[in-house]
Parts: sequence; C-alpha cells; structure tokens
Amino acid sequence: MGDAADDVVERYLTLGLALGRHIDGLVDAYFGPPELAARVVDVPPARLADDARRLLADLEHAALEPARRRWIAAQVTGLRTTALRLAGEPIGYADEVEACYGVRPRWVDEDELEQAHRRLDAVLPGSGPVGERLIAWREAQAVPVEKLGPAVASLADDLRERTQRLFGLPDGEHVDFDLTTEKPWSGFNYYLGGLRSRVSINTDLPVLSPTLSHLVAHEAYPGHHTEHSRKEAGLVRQRRWLEETIFLVGTPQCLVAEGLADLAIEVAVSSDPAEQAAMAASHLRPLGIPYDVEVVAEVGRASEGLGRVRGNIALLLHERGAGMDEVVAYGERWGLLPKARVEKLISFLTDETWRAYMTCYVEGLPLCRSFVAGDPARFERLVTEQLTPDQLAA
Repeated sequence: MGDAADDVVERYLTLGLALGRHIDGLVDAYFGPPELAARVVDVPPARLADDARRLLADLEHAALEPARRRWIAAQVTGLRTTALRLAGEPIGYADEVEACYGVRPRWVDEDELEQAHRRLDAVLPGSGPVGERLIAWREAQAVPVEKLGPAVASLADDLRERTQRLFGLPDGEHVDFDLTTEKPWSGFNYYLGGLRSRVSINTDLPVLSPTLSHLVAHEAYPGHHTEHSRKEAGLVRQRRWLEETIFLVGTPQCLVAEGLADLAIEVAVSSDPAEQAAMAASHLRPLGIPYDVEVVAEVGRASEGLGRVRGNIALLLHERGAGMDEVVAYGERWGLLPKARVEKLISFLTDETWRAYMTCYVEGLPLCRSFVAGDPARFERLVTEQLTPDQLAA
C-alpha cells in the first residue's frame, strides 16, 4: 500500500483487526495482507474510537470513488460505535443497532403476529392450540444427524448448479460442510479466502427438514459463500480493493449480507414456497427423510412475518429491561417456539459478539427483497458491489 487512498484502507483494516482483539468473533473473516495482521497490537477501545473518528474525517478527502468512500465510512461508523461502547460510553440499544447496521430496530405490533397465528391455525394438521400444533409438527420434521451430511451435499450440488447458471461462480471456488455443537447460531459460514468457505451446521437442537434448503442456500449458494467469493474475485483480485478482505460484525456489511442470504433460496429456486418445497423434497425423500410438500409450503406461506418476533425479543431484552422469564414466555407465546428454541435465541441475543445482530435478519431480508424486486440482475449487484442499507432503501 502506498498512496493516500491505500493509507485509509490500511487504517480501516488495522482498526477492524485491532477492535477484533477485544471481541471474539468480531472479525468474521480476514484474508488480507498477513504482514498487516502481524503488526496489530492491543490498543484500548477509547483510542480505537479516536482512530475511527480521525479516519472518518480523512475519508472525506480521500481519493476514492464516492460510492467506495461512502461504504468504508459506513463501516468505520459501525466500528467506532462498538469501540465507544467498549470504552464505557452509554449507548442505547436501538442507537447502537442503527449506528452499527444502518437501520433502526422496530417493534412489530402483536396484531401482525396474531395474523400469522390465524393463518397457521388454518393450515396446520390436527386440532388444539396453534402453538402446540406448530411445535409438534416442526419437531417431527427433525433430520436424523446421520442423514444431515448426505442431505446437505445433495442440496448444495443443486443450489450450486442453479447459482452457476444464474450468476456464474469464480473458477476454483469451493465449500466444505461440517457439523458442530455448543454455538449460539444455527449455521455459520467461515470464509477462508482463496475462494473457499467452511460451513458449520449446529446440531445443538434438531435440524428441521423444512428449513434445510434455506440454510444451505443462505450459507453457501447463492448466499454468503457466493457473495464472499464473487467479491474476492471481482473487487479484491481485479480491482485491488483490499477493504473487502475483512468481514466485520457490527457493520452495515452484515445487514446486507444477511438480507441477501435470507433471500437466496427465493432467487435460486422460486419465491413460491411450493416450488421451494418441491425442490427440497427431491433431495430429501430419496434419503428416506419424510417431507410433505403441500404442508411445508402451506406452513411456509402462513408463517411469513413470524420471524419478526425475534426483533421484539431483542428489544424486550435490551431496551425494555424485561426479565428472562418474561422474555421466554413472550417467545413461546408470540413466536410459537418451544422453550429450548427461545433459550437458544436468547443465548444469541445476549452473546457479546451478536447482541445487536438480530436486526440484520429482521430488517435485512425485507430491505434486500424490496431492492431486488424479483430481478436476478439486482441480486447479482448485492453479491458483487459495495452497497449500504440506505442505498437499498432509496
């Protein structure tokens, strides 16, 4: 790195790496210059916040393309917010989320959730309270652990072929899948650089067949792995934009990434839950995994929007000061979740790294869905360009 533009990029990378020494997992991926990472030392959060403030000021005059400057500045704003919080500055949860991820978390009125409950009541098998029926139906869809590997591999092959046909993939890209436990998330893409990812699927709780194709699409094709590998090939290797060699939790980069990854199955297969379910069944049934296409599709349509209860749970925890018993009860009542799954969600929302992250899922999907508007070419922009949440909303 030599000129002034390179200098601000190097300072951005150094800031992210240094802040990552304070929060485990904040640096989600780094495949940039190893000598830069080797020079990073422990720096107090307050000083890192000052470094971020100075970098923001210098970015205004940096010789960068306006869109690139805007993207880096949004990233640095998120990092500065995290540094200030670590330094002890009081920051409200909603303010933290907005500064880090570019959107403000919103409380979803229970009337909207009640509508999803009524839709589910109409399509779920059996009789009795809708929550009990949904839980019983969901948990009956657990994929045996010994069949997860073959199921994931079959789905990944199909989704990779669809992604290649729709968008193209860099020569040499590759994903390895493995199973893990004792993590706060259900699945995770570890991008290793060199166009390679390792995707871990958490088996602390049963992995459910109706969500497995979504999980593979989200983490791999055309989700996280596709975005990382396309940006490495296009922005890093071709344009030498080294800011793309680091992926940082607590920045708008994450909201766009999670939104496009949640949209991935719709883009690769169809926005119609019936077509998504038929695709999944074609891989799971031959492995002896029961899969009722009609019921899965109907439940998928009916439960649209129910995932937004996760944002309410985050606000209950961090903004409204609710006790743990109250939060668990709320998740059971409005999310129609068993206690174990609510507790797993709470472990994510109270993790030091992930406490503010839920908004990336809750707000990221509708933002990316609106931006793409059914056009694969606009989805391709998400996996190849530097875009910020405010640009998607414009």
